[in-house]
Amino acid sequence: MSEIQSRKQDHIDIVLNRDVGFPDVTTGFEKYRFDHVALPELALDDVSLETLFLGRTLALPFLISSMTGGPDKAEQINRNLAEAAAELKIAFAVGSQRVALENEGAGGLGKTLRDLAGAIPLIANLGAAQIRGADGPDLAARAADMIGADAVFIHLNPLQEAVQTGGDTDWTGVLSAIEAIAKSGITVAVKEVGFGINGRVARQLADAGVSIIDVAGAGGTNWARVEAARVKEDDRHASIKAQVGAAFRNWGIPTAEALVEAAMVAPDATLIASGGIRDGIEAAMAIRLGATLAGQAAPALAPALQDPEKIVEHFTVLGEQLRTACFCTGSKDLAALRTARLRGLDAP
Repeated sequence: MSEIQSRKQDHIDIVLNRDVGFPDVTTGFEKYRFDHVALPELALDDVSLETLFLGRTLALPFLISSMTGGPDKAEQINRNLAEAAAELKIAFAVGSQRVALENEGAGGLGKTLRDLAGAIPLIANLGAAQIRGADGPDLAARAADMIGADAVFIHLNPLQEAVQTGGDTDWTGVLSAIEAIAKSGITVAVKEVGFGINGRVARQLADAGVSIIDVAGAGGTNWARVEAARVKEDDRHASIKAQVGAAFRNWGIPTAEALVEAAMVAPDATLIASGGIRDGIEAAMAIRLGATLAGQAAPALAPALQDPEKIVEHFTVLGEQLRTACFCTGSKDLAALRTARLRGLDAP
């Protein structure tokens, strides 16, 4: 097992079994509240949750967000997620394909994934530090072709890399590399990993040709804490890194704040809200604040290790919570939900 494969397997075990959230930072969605409509004048069963994403109609506005997987778990996770996403008719973004590109489709990240996923939107994934240099567009094209993807996520994780032993910490030229991939004709999506994208960066990405932005804000999994949890006590250098990472336990932009900023400065971009979204009501609020999709990763991880039916059940519950939120705001569909009234002086 390579060091990268070992690290990714550690990530799964830590996220499942340790508290690696933000001690004192929330997603920010609790600052908003829908105005309850006691006379909705519509039938619950008539509420439509369909939305268009990457040219395909989704039954629910959800994204199974990028997860990582060790060598003995990745194939099972990806197979289960693809089958569930196809049944649910929701979007699916795979975890980093770095290892898969080096090992010709390892971890279930090969052509069979598209067969399992059917016609749903499928998004490939590369790290920002990987795509620097002249071969960035070729690498992105290979990642997309490997799984028959509709777009490629470039994930931004500077803090995680900074506190990771052996992390990629030279980020010069990343924005120009993203722009080069977009100019090559590939549909580019960009996401953080849980510390948020601010308005200035969202505008830079939109100007560079990025059409999809996942703000992936603070309030869910804190990857600085995940990396700190990997450190062995007898590894002095790694211990120093862990102590550095521990200081960032509350670092980041809350998801709701990042979403509102991005919606203001990049109105033509398709926005995804992820980072600590717990239920269908918060998904509804994310859509109200400007998102096209709500993404989840960590909450779907345990079901992904079981079977597709558990994943289907998980997102079905989220969907029914979202449908009920639409019903109780008098919103017949997601377009109406985007204009639902919010209570409070600071409501947008």
